[in-house]
Amino acid sequence: MNIPNWITFSRLLGVPIILYTLNTPTNQNLWICLIIFLIASATDFLDGYLARKLNQVTDLGKFLDPLVDKLLILAPLLALIELGKVPAWGVFLILGRELTIAGWRVNQSKISGANIWGKLKTISQIIAVALLITPLPKILATIGIVMFWVSVALTIISGIIYLLPHKEVRTI
Repeated sequence: MNIPNWITFSRLLGVPIILYTLNTPTNQNLWICLIIFLIASATDFLDGYLARKLNQVTDLGKFLDPLVDKLLILAPLLALIELGKVPAWGVFLILGRELTIAGWRVNQSKISGANIWGKLKTISQIIAVALLITPLPKILATIGIVMFWVSVALTIISGIIYLLPHKEVRTI
């Protein structure tokens, strides 16, 4: 395993802490949760940058990175259902897309990296989760739920685009 893959794997260490702090949602715990979530999310950009910069892009990294991203996003979303901050059916749409794409990728002979829609989906999910776990005034909670639905829409759009058949370019 190379450095970018270790960074990807290290993102998983934040998930149990995020779940614990959301299970006891005091203001202090929610701020701690937010900080850990944002640090873990930032490593998503760091590992990709380093993989490209160090020429260490691997099939393991292409598989592991989105899998860890799914756990980092879905864990707090599931906890937010229990807290009544997001509807279960919205999270189910995200989970359904993520499982579909993960299953699709496993059956491919070549693993492709994320396209622009996948990156927009991930960024929108990070923003939505961050806003929803932050103990801020009611108006920002509304912005968080709006961002959640934007992320659900981008999640579905990116999944459809990912599954569409890609045309191969022929050279003569």
